[in-house]
Amino acid sequence: MTQSPTSSSSAGTSSSAASGALAQAAPSPLQTEQGKTTVADGVVQKIAGLAAREVSGVYDLGGGAARAFGALRERIPGATQSAGQGVSVEVGEKQAAVDLDIVTEYGAPIAEVSKSVRRNVISTVEGMTGLQVTEVNIAVNDVHLPSDDEGQQEPARVQ
Repeated sequence: MTQSPTSSSSAGTSSSAASGALAQAAPSPLQTEQGKTTVADGVVQKIAGLAAREVSGVYDLGGGAARAFGALRERIPGATQSAGQGVSVEVGEKQAAVDLDIVTEYGAPIAEVSKSVRRNVISTVEGMTGLQVTEVNIAVNDVHLPSDDEGQQEPARVQ
């Protein structure tokens, strides 16, 4: 009777090792017989940032300092907002991990917004790059209040 559990556990170990080997041998759309495609961190960062901004309830990306720098950058003629602001990524040969710092709109359910952001970022990054997204970590740093927009208009300098 004591041999039965031992033999089943060793069989379980060999089957899990075999499944691990199959997972590692799985073909990647980025690695073919004709060559290898690499995707830069900045590419994944931009895609993830744009995908996160598409979700209703997301006001902005980035922490306070990043948003302040972005506001200054917008005032410079010809400058554009950074699509990767508030996004950090780690990209490997077949996988990517994404960290987002977001600001939600007041009244938007944070858990639902996070779920939608996560879903949109994963589907967009995987669809555009062929990389498997292993995780999307979201930090909600602030809530944008409608009153935050009041008083931001500059008074006319010349009358």
